[in-house]
Amino acid sequence: MAVISAADVAKLRRVTLAGMMDCKKALEEADGNFDKAIEIIRKKGQAVANKRADRDATEGVVLSKTTADGKFGAIIVLNSETDFVAKNADFQALANKILDLALANKPANLDELRSLTLEGAKVADKVVEYIGIIGEKLDLSYYEKIEAPCVQAYIHPGNRLATLAGFTAAGADVQVYKDVVMQIAAMNPVAVDKDFVPESVIAQEIEIGKEQARRDGKPEEMLEKIAMGKLSKFFKESTLLNQDFVKDNKMTVKQYLQSAKKDLTVTEFKRYTLNL
Repeated sequence: MAVISAADVAKLRRVTLAGMMDCKKALEEADGNFDKAIEIIRKKGQAVANKRADRDATEGVVLSKTTADGKFGAIIVLNSETDFVAKNADFQALANKILDLALANKPANLDELRSLTLEGAKVADKVVEYIGIIGEKLDLSYYEKIEAPCVQAYIHPGNRLATLAGFTAAGADVQVYKDVVMQIAAMNPVAVDKDFVPESVIAQEIEIGKEQARRDGKPEEMLEKIAMGKLSKFFKESTLLNQDFVKDNKMTVKQYLQSAKKDLTVTEFKRYTLNL
């Protein structure tokens, strides 16, 4: 049997982040073969993952970030079972590595991100490996991206809520872009503008408006008109550009943007929150 030195154990620990005793056992089982020891640790992760497959992973972190040129941004969610693990430094480091990988490679969707290579393994396999290290079910559950002339990201303190927005142009004061992604975080709009609201949502709001008016005893022939008025209020309160700007409710977000730079507007946004 190969002699396993403390330096070998420490090296495997640096590569895998597994516990010292787990690294020592893996090296002993692999008879000192480093690559085989890594595989043993990964298989242990899969075994733990299989055992915890029925657990709920509803905690975790939500992170967003942009590339250095500010033209591409991504938002990811890495889930854990408990808030305790969500605050673990190794867990957060893994989430940030995955986010940086997304920024570097710009995958089209979550499946492509899971298939990218991170530290010699697919991202999906690396997450499984960390399950064995941390001992909880983990899940890379969400990834979205925005590409635009200017992209701004925001992470709310606590890493449970993040937003991302694309803009038609750069060049305004950076605080303007920050204000908008913070508005998205605070006010949770359903769409950029009324033209972006799905028809199904509009139909639902009209029906809700009619039913409310009917319960209030309004005549049947007035229901449509009343419902359309309520729909206009919904657009005002629930679409980003038409919302009152939270820092100055005398203007809308659209007016705020155009006061900063002519024709500046939002192309799209993403928002994700864990249960708060």
